[in-house]
Amino acid sequence: MRNAGQSRTELAAKQHWSGEEQERSRRSKLEFLHHNILDLQDVLSKIVSLTDSSAYLFLDDLYHIRRSDQAMVIDYFHRLTKGQGVWLKIGTIRHRTEWYRHGDPPFGMKLSDDCDEIDLDTTLEKYSIAKNFLLRVANTLIKEAGLESHSDILVRSAVDRLVLASGGVARDFLTILRRSIQFGLEREGGARGDRVSTEDVNNAAGEHDAPKRDELKLDTFDERDTLERAFEAIKAFCLEIKQNVFLVERDRDTKGSRIIGELVDLRLIHLVLSRVTVGSRVGKIYSAYMLDVSQYTGDRKRRDFLIVPFWKKDGADQLRRVKYIFDPEEAFAELKWSQQGSFDRSAPEHSYS
Repeated sequence: MRNAGQSRTELAAKQHWSGEEQERSRRSKLEFLHHNILDLQDVLSKIVSLTDSSAYLFLDDLYHIRRSDQAMVIDYFHRLTKGQGVWLKIGTIRHRTEWYRHGDPPFGMKLSDDCDEIDLDTTLEKYSIAKNFLLRVANTLIKEAGLESHSDILVRSAVDRLVLASGGVARDFLTILRRSIQFGLEREGGARGDRVSTEDVNNAAGEHDAPKRDELKLDTFDERDTLERAFEAIKAFCLEIKQNVFLVERDRDTKGSRIIGELVDLRLIHLVLSRVTVGSRVGKIYSAYMLDVSQYTGDRKRRDFLIVPFWKKDGADQLRRVKYIFDPEEAFAELKWSQQGSFDRSAPEHSYS
């Protein structure tokens, strides 16, 4: 018993010593950075002087840094570049970033005051613009292969399905297109013909779910389980109403609405209409979101699943029903929320100081 007690005491002492060492190391790094900021500013000033033009400093993938540290990192680089003739560009994910933190003193950067937002995403909300852009990208590659346009390899119905499956994201569009072509080649024509069919796109979209889940694991740290369970709740709701689009009340700053934003950033759901009204809910405005195509394609048992043509003139009219309203607060009520501010107020995708 004495040995066991001694072991516990020794372990506690080692843990305490390890914690103190980590804290000393952290303080040492911070002191080094703050003490050398004038030297670093001098380096930037010399770079600008040598080039006789403005310089650009890129800080990409900020969201990989712990949320609790992000505002401090931004604050340091803002101080480093301010007044130096240097433009600071920060690339990150909108709902996984904390740009500014109140305190005494406050730190970070404020939108409009210290920096401006530049949104680089093409979304399904501007469907025609997204479709035309994605097809221009595809046609450039197709012409390099010696063909005229996407019409040479895609049937008409497959085009819209491909745009939907990509969520308007060019990288996903090209990835799913490439795999769709492979599916078309593997079936060697047949009843569906020589061009890529809607079913080929469906199969490719279904396969694309795995890389998205891998990204969720890499990008979300301790919040992964909560986000996955929230997504499953949304998926179950859509399968129950047999429709790929659902409504969420707008302008609510709640944990549920913020997790919706995170799932949009993870490309598991997609914003398709930002303003929808429901006749029996006077005075309330809703946003319409689409469940990712990978979640309901390639399964013959789901042929009665309705894909709402929200991009058409009468598409929004199909959404103006109470049964399509999804309440994230109720649906996510039993989820365990992160203690590290996982669902803090949203921030922009890209900014310049």
